[in-house]
Amino acid sequence: MGQNGKEWGVVGRKATRNSHGEQMSRTTNIEPTCYNSRFRHGVDQKRRVQIPAKWRPQKAGLELTLILWPREGIGSCVRVLPPSQMAKLMRSIDEMPNSDPKKVVLKRIIGSGSAQVTVDRAGRICLPDEMAHEAGLKDEAVLVGLLDRFEIWNPERYEEVQVADAALAPDAFRLME
Repeated sequence: MGQNGKEWGVVGRKATRNSHGEQMSRTTNIEPTCYNSRFRHGVDQKRRVQIPAKWRPQKAGLELTLILWPREGIGSCVRVLPPSQMAKLMRSIDEMPNSDPKKVVLKRIIGSGSAQVTVDRAGRICLPDEMAHEAGLKDEAVLVGLLDRFEIWNPERYEEVQVADAALAPDAFRLME
C-alpha cells in the first residue's frame, strides 16, 4: 500500500493515484484472456514461429509450456499452455489415483516431452528441434486458438483436423444447448 492509502489493489487490477490525486488503474493480467482465431505463419530456419500480438504474454519473461500432443490417425501438434493451464494439467494428473498406471505414463511422457519457452522481443517462440520434427513443422505453421490455450499445427495435418472436427461439430454444439 502506498503512502496515506493512495494505492490499493483489486483482484486483477491495481489502482493508483496520479500527481493530481485522480484514480488511475492498469490491468495486471499476465495472460491473454482468450486464445481465439487461427493464424498461418512461417517457421524460420531456427524453428522460430511468430505468436500473434494479442496472444503474447503481457509480462516479459513469462514461460509458456510446449507439449507434443498426439492426435490419433492424424499426427502430433504442439500444444502451448500458459502457466495457469499447465498448473491445471498438473493438478488433474496429480488427482488421478496412484494405482492407475496411466498416471505415471502421462507424467513421464508430458514431463520428458515438454519444454518451457519465452516469447522473444520480436514476438516469436523457438520450437525444440525434436518437437518440431515430430509435429511436422518445417516452413509453415497454423496457430489455432483453443480459448484457454493454443496449438501449432503442420498445415496439411490441420486440414485433416478440420475435416474430423466438422464431423463431430453438430454433436459437440448440442452439448452447449
